[in-house]
Amino acid sequence: MDILLDTKTTKRGGSKATVVPVSAVVSDDLAKLLRGLPKPDAKWARANGFEARQGQTLLVPDATGGLGRVLFGLGARDDVATGDPFLPGQLSTDLPEGTYAFDEGLPSPRLAALGWALNAYRFTRYKASKAKRARLHVPAGVDRGELDRISAGACLARDLINTPAEDMGPAELEAAVRTLARDHKARVKVIKGEALLDKNFPMIHTVGRASDRAPRLIDMVWGPARAPKVTLVGKGVCFDTGGLNLKPGSSMALMKKDMGGAANVLGLASMIMAARLPLRLRVLIPAVDNNVSANAFRPSDVLQSRNGMTVEIGNTDAEGRLVLADALTLADEERPDLIIDMATLTGAARVALGPDLPPFYTDNEDLAAHILSHADAESDPVWRMPLWPRYDGWLDSRIADVNHISEGGFAGSVTAALFLKRFVSRATAYAHFDIFGWTPVARPGRTHGGADQAIRGLFAALSDRYGK
Repeated sequence: MDILLDTKTTKRGGSKATVVPVSAVVSDDLAKLLRGLPKPDAKWARANGFEARQGQTLLVPDATGGLGRVLFGLGARDDVATGDPFLPGQLSTDLPEGTYAFDEGLPSPRLAALGWALNAYRFTRYKASKAKRARLHVPAGVDRGELDRISAGACLARDLINTPAEDMGPAELEAAVRTLARDHKARVKVIKGEALLDKNFPMIHTVGRASDRAPRLIDMVWGPARAPKVTLVGKGVCFDTGGLNLKPGSSMALMKKDMGGAANVLGLASMIMAARLPLRLRVLIPAVDNNVSANAFRPSDVLQSRNGMTVEIGNTDAEGRLVLADALTLADEERPDLIIDMATLTGAARVALGPDLPPFYTDNEDLAAHILSHADAESDPVWRMPLWPRYDGWLDSRIADVNHISEGGFAGSVTAALFLKRFVSRATAYAHFDIFGWTPVARPGRTHGGADQAIRGLFAALSDRYGK
């Protein structure tokens, strides 16, 4: 991103541009800061009531009337300890166009710079952005290349989710994968339409057969064959009407984001490949529309799955776990070191934890601890939920091996995870992420709309796990 700069000076037309200092200050230390400023600057700050409240910004003029410095409040010291390290990122759109550099005093210079980049994201496919572009010199000791890789992956996920289903169907999602693969010399194979039946992906075919846009399984592979195998599986339901269990209009309004799992695994794959992590990466995306038509699958149907299990359909609006099941079975067949799936799967997860905190499920204690520690360090929060075995019986069916939903309204995210776990038995480790994929209210570094969730923390965890 050209809003992040390496050097302390920027040349424009042969002359060096002015770099405006930004002083981030804890309110407890405000008096000390003001004593160290030039007297006119300190007087200006006092006259304008600058108290260093969280997010408070003051533009301080220089002797010529131009912008001389910026004061930015971090709040009290206790607020900083529990606050959002992305908070200084709001300046990327709050400040006038120009070039800026942080002074010392930031609790996390790296996350402040990353928040600056992510806060500047705008979806411009259909409407040009008029947002100001304040540019930042990356703080000393911070790897700009890493920030570029992370922000590019996050913005890819946001772009894909924000694109309406008319322009982001299964074919367009495939095209996005092929573009990413071409950029990193990865290989792509696609199984489409009736070929899904020939190749034994019956549930992907069944969910997508009612659409005039052919369902498909997208399979991307990158990296040396002998490296540790990591497979990412992303739910690619490009639009979800609910099928014959049709959603009401209010619930259908955001269903362009139902491919948010696919978008996020592609964002994570982008980070992995750009960093050239020493692993063999595989990305599997079952891409479908869940539409209503004469040949749509029905409640009470019994479907055959790739692993031979028969699945009774309790509700056609729980289609995501069906397409994931076939893809997870394929992923599991080669016994990878790690499988991670991501899906905008259940409303129950949102009821439990809200839009900002995605739950994840794994029975691997080391993996869970590893993910949680890196997610926390990256300000990319997730919450571990239990694969509670007593609820597994809630998926019993009288006529099939399993029902894909439980009869009651309890623990919907847990039972969905338990259903998916039935299709993974050979991988060394497995984790399922039930993400929302959407930011309903903008915050620093997190713009309204399509959301990258959990992938920054996962990238850090994978870099630590395999990068050595």
